[in-house]
Order: sequence, then structure tokens, then C-alpha cells
Amino acid sequence: MASEAGPVLRLFEASKRLLSNLAANGETRLRLAVLELEEERSRLVTLLLLLGLSLVMLLLGLGMLALLVVVFFWDTYRLTAIATSALVLLGGGVGIALLSVRLARRHTLLKETLAQLALDRQLLEEPREPSRH
Repeated sequence: MASEAGPVLRLFEASKRLLSNLAANGETRLRLAVLELEEERSRLVTLLLLLGLSLVMLLLGLGMLALLVVVFFWDTYRLTAIATSALVLLGGGVGIALLSVRLARRHTLLKETLAQLALDRQLLEEPREPSRH
């Protein structure tokens, strides 16, 4: 009976270590997922701010273009100033809109977590050579 207690106890301890390692691995993956979700939220807030700024600049640029049409027949200095202002605002709005589109196309939600889980699965599926202890 004493000889059976040794292997059973070792099996029990090994099972406890395995469950402990699985729990620690799960906790690590969960922390990684939470971190990635926080980064994604930050990216979305930045994207919304950029889109809002782009919209404001585009609207101001359109207003300047409308003003340009109104004063089209006035002195050339006023015309040059209005045209320059409109082009700068429209150019800035288009540039920020393009940046926003580029940021929106990046799919990064849980990318690292999924990569780590795929690596874990690959490591678990690999055939192992029996160790000789």
C-alpha cells in the first residue's frame, strides 16, 4: 500500500502543477486581451478626434470657397488671401481624413492575443519525444 501512495501522490502533485500552470497561462492571456482592448479603445478615441477635426477643417474650407465666389470680382489681394486660406484648410482637412482612413483600416483588435493562443496551440499539438529520466 505504501508503494502505491508514492506514485499516486506524485501524480496528484503533477496534476496540481499542471492546473496551476494552465491557470497562470490563462491569466496571462486574459491580461494581454484586456491590454489590447484598452489600446483599441485609445485608438478609436484618437480616430474619432481626427475625424471631427477633419470635418471642421473641411467645413471651414467650404465656407472659404463660398466666400471666394462672393468676392470673386473684388480686388486681387483679398482674393489671394481667401484662396490661400481655403486651400490650406481644405488641404489640412483632406490630409487628416486620409490619416483617419489609414488608421481605420488597421485591424488590431486582439491581434497579439490571437497570435499567442495560436502559438500555444501549436506547441501543444507538436509531438513530443518521451523524456528519459
